[in-house]
Amino acid sequence: MREQLEETGRIVTHGILFASNSDVIKAESFKTLKNIGRLLQDDPNLRLSIEGHTDSDGSDDHNLTLSKNRATSVRTYLSSKYGISADRLESKGWGETKPLDTNDSTEGKANNRRVELVKL
Repeated sequence: MREQLEETGRIVTHGILFASNSDVIKAESFKTLKNIGRLLQDDPNLRLSIEGHTDSDGSDDHNLTLSKNRATSVRTYLSSKYGISADRLESKGWGETKPLDTNDSTEGKANNRRVELVKL
């Protein structure tokens, strides 16, 4: 993760998962979140924008709200679990506006549902 962040200024992760149509973080996400938490603990000057993305299922407004809420859930989790100061983390949602893949297949939709961490 550190290398990806240093090379590109961002980490694109599909390892943070949520319950369907929800901002509740699934347990299988905790390993990825632990790695992010350690990354932030190891570098006290690191600031990140946590950015949520969805696939195109549902309305634009709903997806925008859902992506914002998911990013906020990740921010809250990292702050509470790893003691990361909230002023080091921003959260925003992009909904379905920045797809990585087509939304024409199950695999494509899965690729578009993601959380990105962007170095500030």
